[in-house]
Formats: sequence, C-alpha cells, structure tokens
Amino acid sequence: MKRSLTIGVVLLATAGLAGCSLLRGPDGALPAPSGPATAPSRSAEATPTPTPDGETDGELLESSAHPRTPTPEPTERAAPAPTLTPIPAGTVLAQGDVASPKGSVHFRFRIVATGEDTFTAQYSGFTSTLPVPVGVGLFDLPRAVGDGLTYHGVGDRTLGGATTTPVSVDVPLDGSGVDPSHLGTLVTYSAAEPGQDVPVEIAADKVLAVTTVRWSVPARQTNVHPVDAGSRPNATGTVAGTTAAGAPGSYTVAPDDLIGDVARRFGISVRALVWLNEGVQVFGEDQHLYEGTALNLDPLGR
Repeated sequence: MKRSLTIGVVLLATAGLAGCSLLRGPDGALPAPSGPATAPSRSAEATPTPTPDGETDGELLESSAHPRTPTPEPTERAAPAPTLTPIPAGTVLAQGDVASPKGSVHFRFRIVATGEDTFTAQYSGFTSTLPVPVGVGLFDLPRAVGDGLTYHGVGDRTLGGATTTPVSVDVPLDGSGVDPSHLGTLVTYSAAEPGQDVPVEIAADKVLAVTTVRWSVPARQTNVHPVDAGSRPNATGTVAGTTAAGAPGSYTVAPDDLIGDVARRFGISVRALVWLNEGVQVFGEDQHLYEGTALNLDPLGR
C-alpha cells in the first residue's frame, strides 16, 4: 500500500514540473497572466450586480448561452400587397354599330365590365343576308376588308348565319387583360367552312367589316409605380416602350439577371414584379430569370 502511494506522489510531482517547463518561454521565464487571479467574494455571489437593463450577471450569462431570437429586419413580406382599383361591374367601356360595306351584315356591340377585371362583349340586333355564318373578334392592330385571317382575335365567336330575326350574343373577353382598351379594332369575318363553294370575297376567314373601337375606360389607381434606376449588376437588361404615363413598359431579361435585383432596379418589390407577370419563372437558389424573357412593368398591361 505504501509503495502505491509513493509512486502516485512521484507521478504528480513529475507532471507538475513538466507542465511548468511547457509554459516557460525560450528564456525560461513564465508568461505574464492575462489578468489578476481573484476569487469571487461571498458578498458578490450573494448579491448579483444588476445591469443598466435590470438583468443580473447570471441572467446575462444565461442569455448569452441561449441567445434570444433577434427582432427580424423588415422584409418584403412587410411590403403592401400590389393593388389596382377595379372597374365597377356594369360600366360600359365601349359601344358602337357595325355594318358591312354592302349592308349585308348589321349589329350593335357593347363592351361591359363584369367585375374583378373581367369583361363581356355584348352583340345585339345581329342580322345577315350572307349565305355563310359570320364571326367576330377584337384585335390590337387594324385589319382591312378582304384580308384573310389566320387568327380570329380576342372574344372570337360565331354570331350566326343568314337571318332577318335579330340575334343577341354575349361573349366573355378571355385574354383581354385587366384593361381591354388595347383592342382597338372589331373585325367581322366569314365563318364559312374551308373549301365551301362561295364567292371568294366571303370565303372562309375573309374580313367582311372593320370597325374602330372607341374606349372610355375610367381612371384607375395602383400602388405599383416602376421607375427605371438604370442598369446594375444582375439587372442589365433593356427597357422597351413606355406607358401612357411615361413609365417603363417592359423589360427584357439579360444573362445572369436575378429577380430581386431586377425588382430593385425599378424600385418595386419582388411580390409586385410577380404580380405584374403572373407565371414568371425563376431557377436556382439565387432565382435567376430566363434570358430573353419580356417582363411587363405596366399595371394596366397585366
């Protein structure tokens, strides 16, 4: 038993000396301590010192070991939702009369708001003496009588065939956007069957009448106002066209463009940019935009 105790004392002494030699510098001196070694007094332990915030030292140690979640910085979630005042249901936005050059077709049209940015074309009093069905559609660009159509426009619908009994038809304007006033031309055309044996001027898809649509759309308010601050890293695309108010109308995505940087270039939130471009797609964690994509910047062009 004594032999074991003697060996233990020798080992402890050897370890202590070895530790001291490891701490000494090249000159054999011990390094200076980082601060005075003082033992905490019993009074300090019994009475914790409060901080200016009213927390004790122990509470500060506890909070540093388990930090509180900091107050989050403002994010885009705090940005107001993009808005555009709707056109009241029942508002008549355009109306007029249609007559083909030879008087074979007659009818009246009205474009009416139906609420929630939707619209209906109301065709009434339709009569025709032509031996073919007659169709109608709205177009952005003018057409001319005698043209052949490969596309029948927005709100395409066959109104009917030869009849002296007035016919009325209502057609939802799917695809008109939130402001249909860009559809400046109402085209009446032959809906004859392809190859039907009829005079060439009333053959399938021939334009029978062209009517200019004069719109009266009430002023609308929005909280989305893009302003081009100029090219910047990850937002180097080009702006094409302007709105009626002189604001940028659209933006063409350049290589390496990121949706957040493009939104910041125009002073709007990502949420607003997505609202302006329903279905816009991004890829990668950085949310790159697809090069060459045309982004709409006009709230009335959605």
